[in-house]
Amino acid sequence: MRYGIFSDIHSNLEALDAVSEAYRKEEIDKYLCVGDVVGYAANPKECIEKIRTLAMITVAGNHDWASANLFSTDYFNPLAKEAISWTQRNLDEQDIYFLEHLTLIYKNEDLTMVHGTLDGPGDFNYMNDGYIASKTFELLETDICFVGHTHVPGVFIKSKNSHIEYREGSNIDIKEDSKYIINVGSVGQPRDGNPEATYCIYDTDKKNVQIKRISYDIQAARKKIIAGGLPGFLGDRLLIGR
Repeated sequence: MRYGIFSDIHSNLEALDAVSEAYRKEEIDKYLCVGDVVGYAANPKECIEKIRTLAMITVAGNHDWASANLFSTDYFNPLAKEAISWTQRNLDEQDIYFLEHLTLIYKNEDLTMVHGTLDGPGDFNYMNDGYIASKTFELLETDICFVGHTHVPGVFIKSKNSHIEYREGSNIDIKEDSKYIINVGSVGQPRDGNPEATYCIYDTDKKNVQIKRISYDIQAARKKIIAGGLPGFLGDRLLIGR
């Protein structure tokens, strides 16, 4: 089985189109989305429509649930709050229905998927260090868990002696005596200093995960953000991947 796993599109249609086109060359069997289809950029409706047809499963991100009034924006920064308000004004009932029916956790025989963490998934906490990762490892019933939310790709590995380490890298071999939490980064708003869209492939036969990058028309996405009346910073940050 070859899974195409991606996260944090954030209404960036140009980035999503580029990732979708890249996936067509990869012989993907099933697509999975780790949440935050909407928020920040200017094409929430179009991204929802595309995800509906592309992804077999999408789990809820904080921006998805906030746009459906299922999650408070009290802890969002002012720009994120403004983007949520803008997004809500530009969605119809069908779009809201899609967002409010996204589940928090998905699990099958191959993997688990959650936007933030397995402990308190509806709180959408950031997995920023080994201590936070350890809580998810304690609840993890499969060998591998895919997350998003931080917009930074990377992997936490728990070895058979329970030691947890964090690694960056684009090629991860899955060993039978370890467990893995893999952050697939962000399609539509990378924050690791690389502005290219991020996407992931998990090959269960080869026991391998690849995190890949693809360039897209950033200027077009930026211009839409500004023309749509969203804060200009949300377009400018795309240029530097922050």
